[in-house]
Amino acid sequence: MSKLAVNGGSPVRTEPFPNWPQWTDAERKNVLEVLESGNWFRFYGDRVAEFEKRFGEYHDGKYALAVSSGTAALEVCMAALGVGPGDEVIVPCYTFVATATAVIHAGATPVYADVSLDDFNIDLDSVAQLITPRTKGMIVVHFGGCPCDMDKVIAFAKERGLWVVEDAAHAHGGKWAGRGMGSFGDAAGFSFQNSKNITAGEGGLFMTNDEALMNRAFSFHSYGQRTGYPWYSHHIVSRNLRMTEWQGAILLAQLDRLEEQTKLRLENARKLDAAISAIAGLATVGSSDPRASERAYHLYQFRYAPGIPGVSRQRFLEALIAEGVPCSAGYPVPLYKQPFMEEVAPPEGQGAYNQLHLPNAEAACREAIWLSQSLLLGAEKDTQDIIDAITKVVENASELQSAAS
Repeated sequence: MSKLAVNGGSPVRTEPFPNWPQWTDAERKNVLEVLESGNWFRFYGDRVAEFEKRFGEYHDGKYALAVSSGTAALEVCMAALGVGPGDEVIVPCYTFVATATAVIHAGATPVYADVSLDDFNIDLDSVAQLITPRTKGMIVVHFGGCPCDMDKVIAFAKERGLWVVEDAAHAHGGKWAGRGMGSFGDAAGFSFQNSKNITAGEGGLFMTNDEALMNRAFSFHSYGQRTGYPWYSHHIVSRNLRMTEWQGAILLAQLDRLEEQTKLRLENARKLDAAISAIAGLATVGSSDPRASERAYHLYQFRYAPGIPGVSRQRFLEALIAEGVPCSAGYPVPLYKQPFMEEVAPPEGQGAYNQLHLPNAEAACREAIWLSQSLLLGAEKDTQDIIDAITKVVENASELQSAAS
């Protein structure tokens, strides 16, 4: 008789894990107050302004500007830094498309660096090989919430005269050496899209400690307007990327729970790390550096590496899902193999993007297993069920080997 649920056995878990998004009466109250106030536009109300202040303070950022999406936040970063045609910006190739498209929309050229298999973050040795006189800066992504080594990143960039943007779309509430993510580089972008650790369905935020960058960002996000000038006074060609009071109201309630939820995710992730690191064929992902001890978890990731002999990652995923643990393989290809990159002219002296070969990123695409952040918001039993399901699949892998043969 089969023990694995994928072959007809009883699953470890049948009840659902914590859902996402989560909300309470606080979100309902805040939204109703905006509704009844009639002040739905950010410059008529006070919810967006309050959220900007509180979020910036929480993440050690002096200036925070709420925008319409995480993608918009990165585009605002590019505009504030004056990125334009002829410029090259180095980005990691294992990330969401917006990290690269923000560069492309600015008229500049994305140059793809490899990542480290330890944490899936940008590899500075790879970056060093890509710098040319056209290189203006680099975007680093705290992928899955795992912080890049920002001491090394900032020292590296300063030595070479580059600016740094932190793509912190996964890093809400996380810290590096006790300091909030997004506060290290010249600027940072956060996302509040539906899956993110705090969410209003959509939304984003630009953050910086540089007043001049903040002023340029504000102008770009609101039709080229500038504070202190008449309202019908537009100084640059720009966009409307403003956040609504509805989103600000929801995000204020979400922010109230961020610290508690971040601690819970971290506690449960540590239990998973301890269990998975003891299982042959699997490898944990994430820095063991004590400066990263207060990391965020937008994703819990581990690697199917080297894996179980005779069992593909896809078959392993199917078995784990059948045991009641939602999971996925993450990104199937690095960004340079995405179809949209065929429309983008590659950096000078480089062949077509799809001819690139960055081995660590391609290994990550072959080996990664993702668990969403909401799975880390459960009780001790929920986390133990994940561990039990993984252990069960590994211990009964012979059933999967037989099915594959």
